[in-house]
Amino acid sequence: MADEPNRRKRAGGRAGMKDRAGTAAVDQMPWRIPVNPDKPTEPLDADGVQRIHKTAMRILRDIGIEFLNPEALEIMRKAGCIINGTNVRMDEDFVMEMVGKAPSEFTITPRNPERELIIGGKHMVFVNVSSPPNSWDLERGKRSGDFETFKDFMKLTQYFNCIHVAGGYPVEPIDIHPSVRHLDCLYEKLTLTDKVCHAYSLGAERVEDVMEMVRIAGGLTDEEFKAKPRMYTNINSVSPLKHDFPMLDGAMRLARRGQPVIVTPFTLAGAMAPVTMSGAVALSIAEALAAVVLLQYINPGCPVGIGTFTSNVDMKSGAPAFGTPEYMRATQMTGQLVRFYGVPMRASGVCAANVPDGQAMWETSNSLWSAVQSQTNMVYHAAGWLEGGLIASPEKFIMDCEVLQMIQRYFEEATFATTDDDLAFDAIKEVGPSGHYFGIQHTQDRYQHAFYAPIASDWRNYEAWQLDGSVWTTERAHRIYKQIMAEFEAPPMNGDHQEELRRFVAKRKQEGGAPTDF
Repeated sequence: MADEPNRRKRAGGRAGMKDRAGTAAVDQMPWRIPVNPDKPTEPLDADGVQRIHKTAMRILRDIGIEFLNPEALEIMRKAGCIINGTNVRMDEDFVMEMVGKAPSEFTITPRNPERELIIGGKHMVFVNVSSPPNSWDLERGKRSGDFETFKDFMKLTQYFNCIHVAGGYPVEPIDIHPSVRHLDCLYEKLTLTDKVCHAYSLGAERVEDVMEMVRIAGGLTDEEFKAKPRMYTNINSVSPLKHDFPMLDGAMRLARRGQPVIVTPFTLAGAMAPVTMSGAVALSIAEALAAVVLLQYINPGCPVGIGTFTSNVDMKSGAPAFGTPEYMRATQMTGQLVRFYGVPMRASGVCAANVPDGQAMWETSNSLWSAVQSQTNMVYHAAGWLEGGLIASPEKFIMDCEVLQMIQRYFEEATFATTDDDLAFDAIKEVGPSGHYFGIQHTQDRYQHAFYAPIASDWRNYEAWQLDGSVWTTERAHRIYKQIMAEFEAPPMNGDHQEELRRFVAKRKQEGGAPTDF
């Protein structure tokens, strides 16, 4: 594929990531928004979908959800919900009326409009690993997150065309004080990448600062920022049956300005949810719908999505497990429910493995393919996740991008087209029963683009692999990571916007940033 120009695109969407031999660091697939052509896997029949839906409605009506936010409680009181202390109960008619106001699809436009994303329908976008406190690589092993490693992951996020969203912090940089961490991180995110980015809903100051920084980076007026989605947040419930103060506060702030909110309950069956998958999914759906109702009442039609993070625990140790058969079924079942409600869906590419080994890849592949099967629209943690979300690894990031590219290739019509040219009757006739297809014109015209071209896999036989140094996959991924870091170039940014961004960060730092406990 070396002579295909659009497969040489790199950071900022430009050709030019060249090594000393004059080749690209990774001969990757071009930027695109993948479209999933397959029908979703549906383990539940229509009655099963309704039974889970009705159970979620009973939870909301008879048990209720704790809203640990006085403003949210007052809004729900005005909406006619039953409020008892912090407990909010609502009936099915009201829930379905509010959910019916949410769009089934929306776009998010970052500072580079060429990176605009469609969220919903059959579109599927991938998000980098987000929020681990630690990192691991082949040279340094496991260590606490730091700012330089954070920037490395931002460069990987920008470089790979199969990563569409610069989500949360790929690793938490604990060497920067929490009061100003969001300012430094978002400055780097907005300058090292030009992709859609995310705000953590962790206090008013952080959310408001991120929205302002996204506005500045895009050179937008306040009206232009509010006119369409420019960034987003993801909030998690505190399972079972709670939404906390800062998550609701951030979600309401974004909803009022028309920015998307993804609501993702974190329900581990056997620990924070019933041990049965249908019970865990019903609980998760109830928690998600409660927040969606609040946001739609505040700003009818604001963009929202429902996420799934339902998995199980190891009943011997209590440790979270991911990529399990139960995780896959819970994701598929949630997909059926989310399509019933008519909003976009989020899932994740996750594993419990501690290093980028075989376990890491089979668990992550199970997670990713269950997202495909569920017609998921946004896949969080699609590259780089380890140890149940406690570690981010650059080698794992590279290895996961191999799988993401394979998924994108799997979606392409070329893999299942049935035109006369694809059916190749004349080629079959030409070769007959005793020849081969390597040298015929039909093959010669197509061989360069006929099949997926790997970025980290080694398809040679054992002897050839051994003669070339017996390099294992993680080592190959590490070499790719180091080459990308050595030659990365940030995408272009308007100089005036970048200077205004610098001034804003300096001003907010001088003001103290966001309040903390220390």
